[in-house]
Parts: sequence; C-alpha cells; structure tokens
Amino acid sequence: MAQESLAGKTAAPDFPPGLDWLNTDHPIPLADLRGKVVLLDFWTYCCINCIHVIPDLKRLEEKYADELVVIGVHSAKFTTEKGTENIREAILRYGIAHPVVNDRDFEVWRAYAVHAWPSFVIIDPDGKISARHSGEDVYDLFDAFIGALVAEFDAQRRIDRTPTRLALERDRAPRSLFSFPGKLATDAEGRTLFVSDSNHDRIVAISLEEGRVVDVIGGAGSGLTDGLYSEARFNKPQGVAVDGDVLYVADTENHAIRRVDLAERTVRTLAGTGSQARRSNVSGSGKSVELNSPWDLVVHGGRLYVAMAGPHQLWSVDLSTLEARPYAGSGVENIVDGPLREAALAQPSGVTAGGEKLYFVDSEVSAVRSADLDPEGRVETIVGEGLFEYGDRDGVGREVRLQHPLGIEYHEGVLYVADTYNNKIKRIDPRTSRSDTFLGSGRPGMRDGPAREAELNEPNDVVHARGKLYIADTNNHLIRVFDLSTHELSTLTPAGVERLAGLSPEGFCSFAGDSVLAPRRTVGPGSGTIDVSVRFAEGYKINPAAPFYLESESGDPAVVGVADVQRRQSIEGPSFPVRVPAVFAEGQTTVRLTMIVYYCEAVRENLCLFKEVQVLVPVQVSADEDSRTVEVTLEVD
Repeated sequence: MAQESLAGKTAAPDFPPGLDWLNTDHPIPLADLRGKVVLLDFWTYCCINCIHVIPDLKRLEEKYADELVVIGVHSAKFTTEKGTENIREAILRYGIAHPVVNDRDFEVWRAYAVHAWPSFVIIDPDGKISARHSGEDVYDLFDAFIGALVAEFDAQRRIDRTPTRLALERDRAPRSLFSFPGKLATDAEGRTLFVSDSNHDRIVAISLEEGRVVDVIGGAGSGLTDGLYSEARFNKPQGVAVDGDVLYVADTENHAIRRVDLAERTVRTLAGTGSQARRSNVSGSGKSVELNSPWDLVVHGGRLYVAMAGPHQLWSVDLSTLEARPYAGSGVENIVDGPLREAALAQPSGVTAGGEKLYFVDSEVSAVRSADLDPEGRVETIVGEGLFEYGDRDGVGREVRLQHPLGIEYHEGVLYVADTYNNKIKRIDPRTSRSDTFLGSGRPGMRDGPAREAELNEPNDVVHARGKLYIADTNNHLIRVFDLSTHELSTLTPAGVERLAGLSPEGFCSFAGDSVLAPRRTVGPGSGTIDVSVRFAEGYKINPAAPFYLESESGDPAVVGVADVQRRQSIEGPSFPVRVPAVFAEGQTTVRLTMIVYYCEAVRENLCLFKEVQVLVPVQVSADEDSRTVEVTLEVD
C-alpha cells in the first residue's frame, strides 16, 4: 500500500513587501526557497514557551542543514517588541541563526491564520502548506515529519541542497565585557555585587569596596559541570541569591539550581536534572527533580524560593532536605488571586522577600504581586490586570500600567521594579498600590544623569546596597548605579575588567578571537622594532581605564628575534605605536601578534567593548632593504 503523500495542497502566502528582515541582508521571497522545506516559527521574544522551542529548532537546523530553512516570524505581543532593534537584541541573546522577519503589524500572522505563540507552519518544497502545529516540545514531532517530507521529495529529485546564504547579526556585533547581564545580588554587608553575566555563561563578583572585579565563576563555555570556579559550566544563568558564604544560582537553560561555595570556591548542582520538566506540579528532591526555567531566587527562613517562569509558578526548595515543590500558582497562565496553590500566575520572572511576604513580578500580565510566606496564605495583586493590559502609566491600583517587568527589590517597605519594556525603574508602595516612575526617561538608550533624564535599555533587575541601586541594564550590557542621595545615575566601571575577557594571571587563555593576515613586510637585517598601532572607527576610542595586551611571537626566532621580556606585555594607558624591540636576520618568517584591545564609545565612555585579535604578519628580511621597522596597524570598528 502506497504511503500517503505529505505534500501540501494550498499555496503558502508570500511575505508582504516592506518588512524588516534580520540575519539576512535581503528579503527572502518563498519562490527563492523552492526545493527546500521551510519551517515558519511564529514567536514573540517575551514568551517563555517561544524561548523553550529555540533549542529544538537549532537541533532541526543542524540535522537538516541542507534541506531545511527556518524563518522566524516575529509577531510582537508587547509594543516594545515591535522595534526591529529590540528584536535584533533578542536574536543575539538567544543565539538565533536563521532569518527573522519583523511582522510588527501581524500581516504574516493573519495571512497564515495563526492564533497563538509559538505556532509553526511547514511549507513543502513546492511552496505549499504541508502542516501546522502550536506549542512546545516539537523536536521529535517535526523530525519525523520533515524527514518523511524530505524523503518523499528526494525520491522525485525535487530537493535543492544548495546552501542558504545568511548575514548573521552576531557576525556584526562587537564583543562587550558583559553580555546581556540578567540578575544581581549582594551579600548582607553590601560588600560584593554578584552579576549573572548570562550570555557569557558565568557569574561575575565585583567588590563594591575596591571597585574591582574579584572573581569569575564559570564562563569557559556553556554546560552543566560542577567543580572549581574555572571548571564550572552554566547555561544562561539568571537569578542569584546570597546566604552567608553560599551563592545560589538559577541556571535557567540547564533547568537547574546551582550552589556556589564562596569559601571553598566550588560549584555543585543542588536541584534539577539538566532537562526541562515536561510534566507539571511534580515535586522531587535534589538532582532527581525536574525543573522548568528557574528565573530568579530569594532565600528566606531556610528555604530557597524560586520564580519558576516555565510552569507559571513559585517553587520552594527546603535547603536542609533539598525537597523542591510548587509553592504558589496552579500552573494555569493568568492573573487570578486566591489561596497559594489555587492562584494563577503568568511567567514570574523576579522575586524578593519583605516582612511576611514574597513579592514578585508576573511579567506576562505586567503585574506586581505578593504571596504570603505563611503556607496557608494567599496570592494578591498589587498592580496589574491581565495578559493584554499593559502600558506605562503611574497611579494607584487598577489605573497603573507596566510593560513586562522582570526585576524587583524590596527595601525599607518599598518595591523597586525593573519595568523592563518601559526602560524604567518604578517605585511601588505595596500598602497603597501606588506606583510612580522613579528612574528613566522611558527612551531606550544609555545616558547617565538626573533620574528623569537618564536612559536605560530593557533593565532586567535592581538591587540595593549601601544607599545605591544597582541595575542590570541588559540590552546595554552594563551595570548602572543610582545614588539614592543625589538622585544621579552613573555607570559602573570596575577595575580588573581584563578578567572578563578571559585572560588568566599567566597570560592569554585559549584564543577565541579573530585572525587577520596582514600584507607582507620587508625589512633590513639588524636591530629594529615592531611598531603596533590601533586605529578606531569614528565614534570609538581606547579605554584609558583598561590595559592593552600584546603578545609577540616569531615563527622563526633566528629571523625575527623578540626579547623574552618584551614578548608578553600589559600596558596601562597605551600610547600608539607600541614599539617592540626586535633583531632581524636574513630570511623569512611569520610574526604573530595577539592583542586584547579594550575600547569604548567616544561619547558614551562607559560602554566598554573589547576585541581579541591575532594578526599574522609575513616578514621578509633582506639586505637590500634599509628600514628596520615592521609597522602593523589594527583596524577596530
């Protein structure tokens, strides 16, 4: 009996003209994809369910690299998500490597009759709609279907395996010292600030007394590995919470809770298997319990409370028994008050403790809510009304509007809320439900200064220490500081930033930067110099607060000899050219110059970037040449 054909019957609507495209340098009409299986992913970057399917899509793209083209159709829920620049940041944050079209007015959404996030449409190699699906956990389902669809069309020699040309956003993005920092915590004395440097898969410890980076925990690649700081691996960590000499970490994309012993300088997994829970409301203990996108943490009374974004719940972990269980929320996504386990939550993403309550931000309903610490207590809403009730409006109770808040801090009876998509910090009185704009103009940007003039870009968290608010300014890749006495915002620029570029005390770690082949240089024999300069693109300059690292190595020291004392240098406040003494003898070799350059924007000096580059310079030493200077200029843009 012949197998039923999977080919579609209805022609897939093409993309309307005039839409913004990302991860490609040109719009992609469906006609250009004939011979490919096309998977449309309708998503919005706030949605935890949309985030959960990204790894499945990456696996499919790897398996069917020559046959499948995934196109993300970004149909925004929130107003801020309509901006192409904001979508670009989300693409970088989640490592998306397929084309994305900004469907800001829902034109593609309506053409395909989509009704939910995430939704998917599979288009066959003839350009016809072959299948539809909505929801998570799609890999096995799509793998079987795409495999069969490819086999069917391959038998007819109608599969085009020509590689698809892309222009990925990540290839144009400069490297920053922090990458989408997510959450913050301080110790009880306010001496140390811990930063979840999420996209660098690490935790950074900054001494607020010394103004210096003092530790980096993890960061040498994503994974789920316990051990010493240098051995540990995280996967997009978010929430951090300090309890004495212990730091707890919500290791979000590992779906795990990690325990960092600050005295022993070790990391171990406290709870979670490393895989996303597929069943709801299933309690367990330690490393046997399955978790689902833990996003933030707070310690209180021997328990760790977890904002578990995936199942729309708060969980608790008993730190003596490691028993983990749902604490508040039924698992239904909505905004419904009531007894702890009967209430409905919607993607809680930040949690703090104050008095006899937990306070949390319920991001998908743009709400601030409370949960009693008494297990017989209730969930109550302070501000917020519904899944589509959002905006930017101060006031009291029901008249207040926030837009997808992600961070919250309780201090002296007041809640400070990172109103993420409004680019503001709001101040909320939980007793009166009064909400006021406290910090930020609302314009996305990076501007220090007075509270209402300052600019943030999707702040994700806020914590208090020593009379200051510290803010994870996520899309600016910065930590900002607001002085509660002067009401001025500044940018944290700690010393020791070279530790954030992966430099060990002994020198360069495994090279992870760009390699550049320079034109051949010809010099004469004798004593001379290798002159290294750096030229910055307009609008950028050297960061005077950070060192310039230069390592010089000759492929044949008998032709180009570099004194060992000059071979590896760390130069504070460099003046270019940097001259490296060398001795030249007739012959030819290649000189390798490895550099780490810290630079910043000329206007926004606190926006710190770095570039790690290896320049390979072919050198010919000839008696016919008089010059004894090898000049090398690195272009940084």
